[in-house]
Amino acid sequence: MSFLIPSAHAQAAAQPSQGGEMFQILFLVGLFVLFYFIAIRPQRKRQKEHAEMVAALNKGDEVVTSSGILGKVTALDENYMVLNVANNVELKFQRVHLHAVLPKGTLKSIG
Repeated sequence: MSFLIPSAHAQAAAQPSQGGEMFQILFLVGLFVLFYFIAIRPQRKRQKEHAEMVAALNKGDEVVTSSGILGKVTALDENYMVLNVANNVELKFQRVHLHAVLPKGTLKSIG
């Protein structure tokens, strides 16, 4: 069988360059720092802004939920909010599903 596959000739292994492991460590640290500023830091900022918006929610505010439902807050609980979405129609949502607080009078101008 050796006539089909030529035998490999061993060559002397090249000496690894000095300082390569320091470059790898610095590269990984730099990659983590880049990932922190691109992904982690902006996400934490958005989470903080959303938590402040949910905490500042008051009765009478006009809001949009994450599902796109527009309504006026009629009651607030520690974890829930009740929205008046039409005449005699009230829906209960978790406060964390608040997407945005609208300016006063937005619901009247929409329809």
